[in-house]
Amino acid sequence: MTSAASKESRPPATQDVVALLANLPEHRLARGNVGTIVEELDDGTMLVEFSDDDGRPYAVAPCPRSELLTLHYVPEAA
Repeated sequence: MTSAASKESRPPATQDVVALLANLPEHRLARGNVGTIVEELDDGTMLVEFSDDDGRPYAVAPCPRSELLTLHYVPEAA
């Protein structure tokens, strides 16, 4: 079983659900928007798809890996 500490230290990867840590006005995206990583473009850039509550994509944008926070929906034991 993977510990919470090792998950936190792992960089965002393909299929992770992430939140933006900075505004991307050129893509009409704001800090806090949530998306799914669909592709690793290079060591520092991920292609992220942003969808509405009905699952319809409204943006696909290259995002700096350093500006992404991986979200965890399964509770971890403390």
